[in-house]
Amino acid sequence: MSNMNDVVGLRLPYGGARRHTESEFEPATGTAWGYMNPKGTPCFSLGLLKEIRAHDAQLEAQGGRINIDGMLHPVRYFVVGSRIPGVFNLGGDLALFMLLIKARDRDALAHYAAMCLDNLYPRIHNYGCPTLTTISLVQGDALGGGFECALTSDIIVAEESAQMGLPEIMFNLFPGMGAYSLLSLRIGPRAAEDLILSGRMLSAAKLQELGLVDVVAKDGQGVSAAQQWIANNARRRNGTQGVFRTRQLVNPITRHELDAVAQTWVDTALRLKDRDLKMMSWLVRAQMQRMEAGNVEDITVEATAAEARAYAPRVAAVAVAAAV
Repeated sequence: MSNMNDVVGLRLPYGGARRHTESEFEPATGTAWGYMNPKGTPCFSLGLLKEIRAHDAQLEAQGGRINIDGMLHPVRYFVVGSRIPGVFNLGGDLALFMLLIKARDRDALAHYAAMCLDNLYPRIHNYGCPTLTTISLVQGDALGGGFECALTSDIIVAEESAQMGLPEIMFNLFPGMGAYSLLSLRIGPRAAEDLILSGRMLSAAKLQELGLVDVVAKDGQGVSAAQQWIANNARRRNGTQGVFRTRQLVNPITRHELDAVAQTWVDTALRLKDRDLKMMSWLVRAQMQRMEAGNVEDITVEATAAEARAYAPRVAAVAVAAAV
């Protein structure tokens, strides 16, 4: 009789009930599947950032293992994806940015940036576990910080209709949570700057041509494509991880570098003019309308304030004041 852990495709939920994320573990391949499922606009809200960090901190503390029913299971692969149809992640919380910029609250903006880096930096370095491979499964649009999140993985699998881009230049800002460093690592600084300054949305096929996407799957086949990559890599996993580790050693991305860029992002954000904030406001409304059309729960300033009260007192004061 076969062991339950040998049943390919069997997934076990773990981590308990959460509001913005879901987690499953596939024992046969040692694959953890982490899904973003945020309430409201599918961006990196304070609540989503907090839940991701809580999960990942536990993975780090347990040496790349997860706890299921009191047993620790080693994670060989960690796939990040989204439960929102047509959307991987729309990036930073623009509604919150607008509140903080108008309030001239540098500390709160810096706090938000630090929370983002607290999530991205450990993933860039495989959560301190050299035998763990990270995979981004992009089954929809990945904008701004969503694209940055996808780029933190060793491997990117994207479905054909997925689009990715960095629209921040549209409102006179730039992506400040790792985009320049991560893109430079894969395609070089000049190409990274061209992509950032273009503000263009690119298809999965075009991104594969540029060297930013590793696998393009037919729509609806992203999960199967990720599983197939894992199966194909099984026999050479040790060597593959050695190559990925060498990539990090030859072209290291340090937390000091990311923090310095984030501070530049804060400085740049605080220099935005009214016309820039109007464009940002237009994008916020466009995101909300898109989610309403897809029957996704709407986001409100009050909801933003509620999350802020729970996770960041300085941000809370600004958000609550704006809601009054």
